[in-house]
Amino acid sequence: MSDTAGNTVSPRPDDRVASALRFAVELVAWVATPWALADHSWLLATLSVVLLIGLPTCFSTPGDKANVIIAVPGWVTILLVLLQLVAAVTSSWLVWPTWAAVLVTLMAVTTLVTERHRWRWLLAGAPSVAHGGPARQAP
Repeated sequence: MSDTAGNTVSPRPDDRVASALRFAVELVAWVATPWALADHSWLLATLSVVLLIGLPTCFSTPGDKANVIIAVPGWVTILLVLLQLVAAVTSSWLVWPTWAAVLVTLMAVTTLVTERHRWRWLLAGAPSVAHGGPARQAP
């Protein structure tokens, strides 16, 4: 596959397991973070949900998601995933029993391991944002 400038672009790695783990950690972040913040401020709790769900929805790397609202380079996508992982682990330790926080931490570490192929692809320039996103085949 090549992009519009003729550069070779490797296909997105198969990351079904990583995607499932990543989504599970995101769900934990979406639940545990507002839970942890609710005692301090309902506004912060609400804002955390808006940020944790809204940022990855609005900002994504072309070729990594089917629908891109605002195109960003791969490193931004990686930072957004790291934000979710940190939020899930930190919040789970603050509000849940130790056994649950340990499980969330193990799931986050496993996510880091399974994400490495996708992250390497994203850092290598996944279909480049500068070239308008995913490559299109000529008819």
